[in-house]
Amino acid sequence: MNLSPASRIVITTLCLLGFATQACAADLKPKTTEGFDKYVAATHARFANELKPGGAFLFVDELPANERKEDYEKLKAGEVLVEKRDTSTPGVKKDIPDGIVHHWVSLVFVPGVTLEQALPVLQDYDHRADLYKPEVIASHTISHEGDDYKMFMRLYQKRFTTVVFNTEYAVHWGRPGEGKMFADSISTRVAEVKDASHPDGPEHPIGHDSGYLWRLNTYWRFEQRDGGLYIQCEALSLTRDIPYGLGWLLKPLVTSIPKGSLTAALKRTREVVQEKSKQARSGN
Repeated sequence: MNLSPASRIVITTLCLLGFATQACAADLKPKTTEGFDKYVAATHARFANELKPGGAFLFVDELPANERKEDYEKLKAGEVLVEKRDTSTPGVKKDIPDGIVHHWVSLVFVPGVTLEQALPVLQDYDHRADLYKPEVIASHTISHEGDDYKMFMRLYQKRFTTVVFNTEYAVHWGRPGEGKMFADSISTRVAEVKDASHPDGPEHPIGHDSGYLWRLNTYWRFEQRDGGLYIQCEALSLTRDIPYGLGWLLKPLVTSIPKGSLTAALKRTREVVQEKSKQARSGN
């Protein structure tokens, strides 16, 4: 079979990224983990200030007054706001060795819903697969004690190729103020299944796989006001880096995937929270 030069470039690139064949495996290196952990710690330090009284609980609250007013109007009109984030502090860089940090935040407004009405949906980790299918194909609570949960989710991704991940998270809930709650979900295990057509099958060794996903932390915030509920999710994920010289071709596409996934998740969360709240009010 004769391939055009462009076709050869694309096929070679996919292989180099580990998206076309498992022979192109990637190793999660200690320096990559260290760089990501430093970035996460710096982001957590920012969160600590935002959760204090008077802090910018939602990301739009840190904007100038005119922009803030405009964004709240967009939210009440049903728009989903999404923005790329970057935690910049001395000694901490988003550029880490042999990896890419993906950092996005998204916000929606759910009219006519209270925080207490939404909580049963938001804390139901046994039915995440129903809420976020097809991206989540299985989920369950591993343990629950007070405000702390451990949960399992099997993630399904179909972009360059189909991949399945078995993932576990430690989730902590808190109430920083009246009408406000947050939930920090930190990945504790991310393992790629060897054969996506057999999700229950064997896994690759952790950190030696396609490099499509190595870490996934999500930070949720909920605020009840303005006759409804604001739901915000800030997502931090880690993937392998793009081989040198190929960033111009693939980086725009690779970095857009987390943005699209986050936007879809917020839309779906809004839909389900509205639906379940209506059912609860009607007694169904």
